[in-house]
Amino acid sequence: MANKNNKKGSKVPGSTTIARNKRATYDFKIDEKFEAGLVLQGWEVKSLREGRVQLVDGYVQLVRGEAFLYGANINPLNSASSHYVAENTRTRKLLLNRREISRLVGAVERKGYTVVAMSMYWKNGKVKIEIGIGKGKKEFDKRASIKDRDWQRDKARVVRTH
Repeated sequence: MANKNNKKGSKVPGSTTIARNKRATYDFKIDEKFEAGLVLQGWEVKSLREGRVQLVDGYVQLVRGEAFLYGANINPLNSASSHYVAENTRTRKLLLNRREISRLVGAVERKGYTVVAMSMYWKNGKVKIEIGIGKGKKEFDKRASIKDRDWQRDKARVVRTH
């Protein structure tokens, strides 16, 4: 049975998308995207299956040739083990190959580029995270993207009615 993403990417049965960071495309102009694996603990996987994750504050830092995800919030389930203290926003290691990490390092060292978490999804039973290299938008860029999005919505509405 093939799982297909729905159009909006929301949490529906059969969807492979766990969470999306809509603020990433609003706050940053994304130039390039990468897919990375994620090192997780058991309780985190169970929480992801329930959809208890937020990527809004998630960003990636490169430390000594390795990539780490900071700021992503995975809330533990109420039925989690009582002898283990779950840390919601712990640092999680990203699994990338050396070529991808060197491209990320090159982009981050340029002025104004940052690496943000875009979305988290299931792929072949494993959790993958999509990260993007982007430059921060200025306020007028954000207004222009809102205006363009509204125009696309109005245009689609006109086409649909005629």
